[in-house]
Amino acid sequence: MRTAFVEELCAQAEINADIWLVCGDLGYSVLEQFSNCFPERFLNAGVAEQNMCGVAAGLALEGKIVFTYSIANFPVMRCLEQIRNDICYHNLNVKVVAVGGGLVYGSHGYTHHAVEDFAVTCPLPNITVAAPADPAEAREVARLAVLTAGPSYIRLGKAGEPKLHQAAINLQVGQSLHVFSGRDLTLISTGGMLDSALQVRAMLAQNGYSVAVISMPYLVPLDESAILDAASQTPAIITLEEHGMGGLGAMVATVLARHRSGVYFHPMYLRSKPVKISGSQEFLRQQHGLGVNDILQASTYIADEARAAAIKS
Repeated sequence: MRTAFVEELCAQAEINADIWLVCGDLGYSVLEQFSNCFPERFLNAGVAEQNMCGVAAGLALEGKIVFTYSIANFPVMRCLEQIRNDICYHNLNVKVVAVGGGLVYGSHGYTHHAVEDFAVTCPLPNITVAAPADPAEAREVARLAVLTAGPSYIRLGKAGEPKLHQAAINLQVGQSLHVFSGRDLTLISTGGMLDSALQVRAMLAQNGYSVAVISMPYLVPLDESAILDAASQTPAIITLEEHGMGGLGAMVATVLARHRSGVYFHPMYLRSKPVKISGSQEFLRQQHGLGVNDILQASTYIADEARAAAIKS
């Protein structure tokens, strides 16, 4: 996913000389494509993320479109004050990119897990928040970030994510992607959880369930119409996110509550307490109740409950 993002960023930089990239001393084997092609527009700020944001803000004040880039939670948690006050408050054209969102850096431990980033970035003023699900979505998010004025937060996977969209996509800011239609249940995922949603859908289909799947690459602005359409077309909704409280599930719950929807709703997210062990991304998902089998079990139960309620009514 990160490779697709950087490739698209380079393509955009070919046609727009205002694009800059500032990194926090990482990205080796990935960012060389940009630094080699545009050395005068590439800066390595070192392990100094607060300074990286300050430099980006200064460049943006001079009319540049600046992308900052660092691992997992470091470009957000370590410099949240600078993002809030220097970038978002002044509505500057800075795009904060976090590579390895969620539990991608699972073996590095909790310090490298980006699992609260949605909760702290979504409320910031003027910001756009995106979490693409696969390389195709990552390319579109990169393209749109260049074209959309103002601050952005972009959460990427690391590498090796499968291509999930077989056909070409044409994404718009704040737009979701309707991947499959269904009658019994809707799975709404953001970021890398789309792969799990598709696996669960296929398993449920074998047992006679009709499941819709929606990819939600943008949390801010949120595609509320897609959520309300799902609530009108299926009796139950489950949200999937590799994040703690305060992310996609909370936002969808707010939309459903505001419109007094009677849909069954079940948010699935990481447990509030961090798992004090390290391991692969999939292993840690299972420890947090977000493995494919956990989602399958919850989906089956919710779909059956919704069916039973419909029969009674």
